[in-house]
Amino acid sequence: MKIIILVLLLIAAFKTQAQPKKILFVGNSYVYTNNLPLVLYNLALSHGDTIIYDSSTPGGHTFAQHITNATTLSKINAQEWDYVVLQEQSQMPSFPPSQVQTNTYPFAAQLNDSILANDSCTQTVFFMTWGRKYGDASNCAFYPPLCTFEGMQGRLRESYLEMGDDNQALVSPVGEAFKYARIADSTINLYSPDNSHPSPAGTYLAACTFYATLYQTSPVGFAYNGGLTINQAVFLQQIAAQTVLDSLSTWNVNEFTPQASFTYNQTGSSPFNYQFNSTTNNAFSYEWYFGDGDSSTLSNPLHTYFGNGVYTVTLTVSNGCVSNTTEIQITISPFNAIKENYTSQINIWYQNQQIYIRSNQLSKTVTVYNALGKQVYQNSNIIYQSETINTTGWSKGIYFVQCNNNNQNITKKIVLP
Repeated sequence: MKIIILVLLLIAAFKTQAQPKKILFVGNSYVYTNNLPLVLYNLALSHGDTIIYDSSTPGGHTFAQHITNATTLSKINAQEWDYVVLQEQSQMPSFPPSQVQTNTYPFAAQLNDSILANDSCTQTVFFMTWGRKYGDASNCAFYPPLCTFEGMQGRLRESYLEMGDDNQALVSPVGEAFKYARIADSTINLYSPDNSHPSPAGTYLAACTFYATLYQTSPVGFAYNGGLTINQAVFLQQIAAQTVLDSLSTWNVNEFTPQASFTYNQTGSSPFNYQFNSTTNNAFSYEWYFGDGDSSTLSNPLHTYFGNGVYTVTLTVSNGCVSNTTEIQITISPFNAIKENYTSQINIWYQNQQIYIRSNQLSKTVTVYNALGKQVYQNSNIIYQSETINTTGWSKGIYFVQCNNNNQNITKKIVLP
């Protein structure tokens, strides 16, 4: 019991020490209806995560209005935010592409520039809103795709994804979560009576979607239910998790931050020389640890090991804001580099716990190594055409028999069953 309590205390201490995420919401009534930032705060807190938040959300505000809004600009510059969420007026991104290109995209870019000017490590997050419950009746005649929820949601998706790509920003796919929730269970009403703004359930779904996007973790099972029934909350948690986590690259999650990866291969004449190559994108610095005490800060280092063994190679990369680490365990053995060059000049085979060597030339040295390159047998006497090696007591596995004939090394792989 004492051990269990200690583990729980350690987990609690870790949670307590976790760095809070600082989030600013820039938008309008789709954010302040039901207080989305507070719902997200409570949802995260129920899992032990802390959010510090603020918002600038005048009703009906567009990106074009926010770029000249003194409150918005002041709050962007108030501190170094982890994330700044940008939500356009609910209809504008659903309009025809040429109109969105003129009336939305330039101002989205200006807001993003202001965010990065304050802190280049802040990540912009575009809040993909949802289509109206029955489409946008006021603009249906003007642009037929807006006549239905599906058509309006399709255009919102396209526009927000393009803004994400153009600005190297994340996209929180709340509108897509609305779509999937409507399909899976139409009895949960996500809309307020105006069929546009979110109901408490809609805001809860938005909060779950933001949590999954920003933490890359499923909110399923979180205790906070936003005033909904347990079944409703779990259903919306599941919808959010599936929408985000099944398609992380679609929403640009980790697409513009370094994810450490590398390849390696033996190179040169020495079997202990290894070339390591980072295959990481968006990285500015590299820290290699080769598992033998040596390290490097080159992107593609050449490293020489001084003995056989199993080494854990670690690469940590950073773009100056975000770091990421990966490790691979590699086995270093001279025979990783030696290709079997068995020829008809010599016969080597295994039978009944014996390795037999028959040659039509003199063999000055016969050496046997295991798969890790450790020498398990050697006879340096001159051998006249034959040698027999008793393998009783040897472990099962791969061995390499190396014979020196006329200053040439001939290697044959033997498997002991």
